[in-house]
Amino acid sequence: MSVKEFPCTSCGAKLEYVSGQELICPYCGAKNVFEQVEEDIKELDFHDFLRKSAEHEESIEVTTVKCQACGAESTPEENVSISHCSFCGSQLMAQASVSKAIKPKSMLPFEIQREQARENFRKWLKGLWFAPNQVKKYARSLDQIKGMYIPFWTYDADTYTNYRGQRGTDYTEHYTDSDGKRQSRTETRWSYVSGRVRKLFDDVLILASRSLPKKQTDKLEPWDLNNLVPYQEQYLAGFQVETYQIDLEGGFDEARDVMAEGIKREIRRDIGGDHQRIDSMDTSYADITFKHILLPVWISAYKFKDKTYRFVVNARTGEVQGERPWSAWKIGAAVTAAAVVIGGVYYYFWVYGG
Repeated sequence: MSVKEFPCTSCGAKLEYVSGQELICPYCGAKNVFEQVEEDIKELDFHDFLRKSAEHEESIEVTTVKCQACGAESTPEENVSISHCSFCGSQLMAQASVSKAIKPKSMLPFEIQREQARENFRKWLKGLWFAPNQVKKYARSLDQIKGMYIPFWTYDADTYTNYRGQRGTDYTEHYTDSDGKRQSRTETRWSYVSGRVRKLFDDVLILASRSLPKKQTDKLEPWDLNNLVPYQEQYLAGFQVETYQIDLEGGFDEARDVMAEGIKREIRRDIGGDHQRIDSMDTSYADITFKHILLPVWISAYKFKDKTYRFVVNARTGEVQGERPWSAWKIGAAVTAAAVVIGGVYYYFWVYGG
């Protein structure tokens, strides 16, 4: 799968998706309406899918370009032999490879447009203290900002967990100290407990990319997954798509780690008392289902002193997350200024304070 082009019915130029059910021509401005697919967003059975993963209808051929600098794999632009990696800004040769991948069944289309994403980034940058002037100069142009669909998995599961642990109950102990004074202190009495808890998980969201720091993408949440639409190539017009680097089974391994934290909270509630300790837990998973989805971001990368910095904008909410360099000169100037102010205040009180 490479990004399919849709020609303008008016002038024949390549169309771009904007919002709703319209493809807009960037040259003549003509609106080309497409019919949206009407179907339910279904969860697929995890184990059943793995057994049938070789079936043709569940996979598509994906044409990708891999960046040698950061390892990102994304769909190439049509008729472009040399491009820049959207994830790290490095120049890359578009030597595409073809492989089979699970076809995404649903997605969130772009809502935030390019200029709004630029403006959100500029506002975010203004809020950064001690950012180098070169970075602010870069922010004024943002020529390399690109729209990108990022792959995710979602998982549902019904979990049952047998646990062993300890319940801590606080009590007050009164005693007399060495000076004969009456004192009190809080102690904890521990007792062994065991039990079984059930917890349902719905749409545990797992990033299927290794190209973006998980710390950044996690902060882009929440996503309005209730507005997912069936996958259609028209929504991809004018954008690139990253292919997943974490497969279905690897994604569920990460989902189990996320679920484990939720299960621990459930166990602590079940143990009760003032304090809880979990000594062991054994979890079984039933009715595991998944979705392969695409979520939209605006992304750009810039280099400063031979280091790459990236920022991403949630193309549904406008939330900005990114990496930033620090200006040693500005930090030094601020420290010096602070020292001068403190010294001045000290001198004033030393001379006039008495």
